[in-house]
Amino acid sequence: MALFNPYPKSWQFNQSCIITSKMIICHFGNVKLVRGVNSGHEFRKLIFQTTSASRRLAHISQDKRPLVTFQFEEYLVMKGKQVNNSLDEAVPLRHPIKIHEAMRYSLIAGGKRVRPILCIASCELVGGDKSLAMPMACALEMIHTASLIHDDLPCMDNDDLRRGKPTNHKVFGEATAVLIGDALISLAFEHIASNTRNISPDRVVRALAELSTAIGSQGLVAGQMMDLESEGKEVSLTELEYIHVHKTAKLLEACLVCGAIMGGGNTTDIEKVRKYARCIGLLFQVVDDILDVTKSSEELGKTAGKDLVSNKGTYPKLMGIDKAKKFASELMIQAVGELAYFDATRAAPLYHVANYIANREN
Repeated sequence: MALFNPYPKSWQFNQSCIITSKMIICHFGNVKLVRGVNSGHEFRKLIFQTTSASRRLAHISQDKRPLVTFQFEEYLVMKGKQVNNSLDEAVPLRHPIKIHEAMRYSLIAGGKRVRPILCIASCELVGGDKSLAMPMACALEMIHTASLIHDDLPCMDNDDLRRGKPTNHKVFGEATAVLIGDALISLAFEHIASNTRNISPDRVVRALAELSTAIGSQGLVAGQMMDLESEGKEVSLTELEYIHVHKTAKLLEACLVCGAIMGGGNTTDIEKVRKYARCIGLLFQVVDDILDVTKSSEELGKTAGKDLVSNKGTYPKLMGIDKAKKFASELMIQAVGELAYFDATRAAPLYHVANYIANREN
């Protein structure tokens, strides 16, 4: 039976969206989304979702095409260097040497610096200067690194490779790795308290509360605990989403919300940013699950296929690769829709970040 389609075989909604009888293709700047459809109900639902997002984004093409002209790779390199320089200054090699050497080993080991860059981009999105967000951005990377060190331990995920190098406990021992993770979390809060300038105490306290919640018993810890308990068990999509929202998305949400708070954002700004963050946070993990079964360890810079070996629940396992990819596309559409509220030029980095997360290869 033919699919219901009220549109011609190839109908162009506007410059951003083309609808055919079997799929919808959207271009938001350099972002390309392709959605297949399998039923009339799904088609009508997707038409509504996609055209609504497209309408919200239509004004962007009239605003000097910031998504096309924005040099995202240059932006990543520039912001990454700024973050790396600040991290290098924040954790000098000092006494006790072994502790700080181990801290620097993981913290200065490279990585994409997605979280601190998100924090800075969010600050700039609401009109703040990057200097207002840099201490928070560095603190977020310290906490993220600490979570990776702990996550790699034999009692957790038991990984030997991280960012293309032996994991911290493989180089310095398990006991040291536990202490180093703790030290980085402690240093993160010290760094915010000691280096934040020209921001009201109320905003700093609000940001600290946001960050603390994201990594505590209602956030990252809760997600990690449920992840550990789910190994070898069948989990539902609802349970899997809980794991990923808390283990991964909560910290990404804190990155963006804290950046907006530090940048002087109002209540509406912060809530729009929060909704965007929740979408890309879950998107990050969906893509991570897909990469784990489609890429090699060499390509990822970490051990591939571990979720499959440990029989952990993943989106590809529960939905299949194709449906997991479709879900990722839906999350991206929702994320970029939230950005239409903001000035397009200021929002350009975050549009590209969403595209980067959706299309990353490692």
